Amino acid sequence: MDPYEMIKAHLGQAVPYATQTGVELLEVADGTAVARLEQRRETENHIKGQHAGAMFTLGETASGAAVAGALAPVILQMRPVAEMAEITYRKLAQGTLTATARTSQSGVELMAAIKADGKVAFDVVIDIRDAEDETVVEMKVNWYVSPTRT
Repeated sequence: MDPYEMIKAHLGQAVPYATQTGVELLEVADGTAVARLEQRRETENHIKGQHAGAMFTLGETASGAAVAGALAPVILQMRPVAEMAEITYRKLAQGTLTATARTSQSGVELMAAIKADGKVAFDVVIDIRDAEDETVVEMKVNWYVSPTRT
């Protein structure tokens, strides 16, 4: 199995909360990921839109998958931790949402930094769009990655 398909297939084991929320990984590649969240009663807020927490989970999950994709050759030896996140809700989000995440550096650059410094911190930018392809959420997550601790 190719490493990107492995990352997609193991979301439920690695991050059961995201799966419980209903997040589905659609694509994973070197430093990019696309995830989807269908609206259902469990993800709604009081005005029948997608709940802010559900949208945060969608964006954070997509960002983590982009990190895993960038570091696919070594991800099982790494300890990625979300260090900080910023989120801006642009408009009422209804229906199925799609999050596209991109790392600020390529996998090659990130692995070189880990090799040189033993760790790396970087941003992942996430754009969450509705079914009409309008941005409903803009998000940035800063990730800190170091080797797995024993």
